[in-house]
Amino acid sequence: MNLGRMLEDSTRKFPGNIAFIHDKCRMNYEELNGAVNALAHHFRALGLEKGDKIALMLPNCPEFIISYFAAQKLGAVAVTLNVMSTPYELRHLLGNSDARLFITQTPLARRYEEIREDLPYCKNLLTTGGMDTDSPFTQALRDNPRTWEMPEIDPDDPAVMIYTSGLTGRSLGAVLTHGNLMTQAILLEEEFDGTPQDRGLAVIPFFHSFGAAANMLAVFYIGASVVLMERFTLESIFSVMERERVTYACSVPRMFLGMLFHQGGERFDLSALRFCITGGSAIPGEFLTLFREKFGVPLLEGYGLTEASPICTITMLHSPQKPGSIGTLIAGLAARIVADDGTELPRGQSGELIVRGKNVMKGYYKDPQATAEVIRDGWLHTGDLGYMDEDGYIFLTGRKKRMIITSGFNVYPREVEIVLEMHPAVAAARVESKEDLMRGEIVKALIVRKPGAEADEKEILRHCRAYLSSYKLPREVEFVANL
Repeated sequence: MNLGRMLEDSTRKFPGNIAFIHDKCRMNYEELNGAVNALAHHFRALGLEKGDKIALMLPNCPEFIISYFAAQKLGAVAVTLNVMSTPYELRHLLGNSDARLFITQTPLARRYEEIREDLPYCKNLLTTGGMDTDSPFTQALRDNPRTWEMPEIDPDDPAVMIYTSGLTGRSLGAVLTHGNLMTQAILLEEEFDGTPQDRGLAVIPFFHSFGAAANMLAVFYIGASVVLMERFTLESIFSVMERERVTYACSVPRMFLGMLFHQGGERFDLSALRFCITGGSAIPGEFLTLFREKFGVPLLEGYGLTEASPICTITMLHSPQKPGSIGTLIAGLAARIVADDGTELPRGQSGELIVRGKNVMKGYYKDPQATAEVIRDGWLHTGDLGYMDEDGYIFLTGRKKRMIITSGFNVYPREVEIVLEMHPAVAAARVESKEDLMRGEIVKALIVRKPGAEADEKEILRHCRAYLSSYKLPREVEFVANL
């Protein structure tokens, strides 16, 4: 099975089912599959072929879904990029990925135009102003046939590339295959009693591996529906859940904590909701109990990483919940807790979590050395520390690698330090994490000024905004005499 065939199968079984809802736009599976086919024809007319890279910098909108699956039907690789990416970041992402086409919203296209001359391969731009506007994107859908003959695509063929920051500050493209991603697509049906009548809420961006797996692939595998939200408030989340009869929601702790603390949430009818899943960072165990008491549904914790497509463990719907645990392994995945020398540790003893299974990435694009550092003898070394109890539940205790997880996004301190040290007033910088209830962690910068320099916090942050996505920006800056 491949992702393009998956969409075709669901279209054949449930042609009239609503595939997604986006504001006033609703598209059923037959309409979605036709739009995907039309865009695949447009890709081919541009000279794109199987194996080519197509970069998407789009929020949770219909154009993301259509572009993503059009790439799959062509046998191309969808390179999903954070919409917060700056021109500085895009220069590396588009250049390193060898993307030949860049798809984005019209207002975001200027970031690409700034660096276009620096990109030897990415000379094609496709913009959209929304499905209800006349744009190159909607014109491509109008001008091309709605049928398509797929090429041969194997489960081991690359489907998606997602960039994750590396320890050295250089982003690495994790290459995920069709087979990798199919291990995620089946989870809603197999572990959470998913049916074509389910309706998921997509708040986490689809360019995030968790968002794409839990709120798009798992939905389309069973012919269910997803409600897309690009911008939102807690009030709008409650309103959409009630109006669209949302049955499940997957997001980061910040959203669920916000729901708990939100005044007036109890006036909304959430009776269709069956369960919620939280991941990306830890949530204090007492809030899991409070959530169930307030909303009458379980809030289940899960864990994963981009290199594993991403979901590795989750508290299953019909299994006991152990607060503080990230749950048990998904089917087909093996895990060990190992010491620094690689020897497996007994249950209850803390060490590095390593995993092996069909969800583990093919490798980092064009970086065999970095791939060999994290995948050894078939085992993916997560860099996370934890232990496994006698029932197979895993508990995380810390990290082996320098990394900050803020609102579900990974930030590698070295990347931020490099940018800070580019400022003419900075002699040295050290970035560390600080605990935060809503975000899990925030980025804190310690800075040594050069002699005579007078740059203040506002100047430092203004400098960072020119180079870094907003989630990577320091939330606190402290000037120190030395590090």
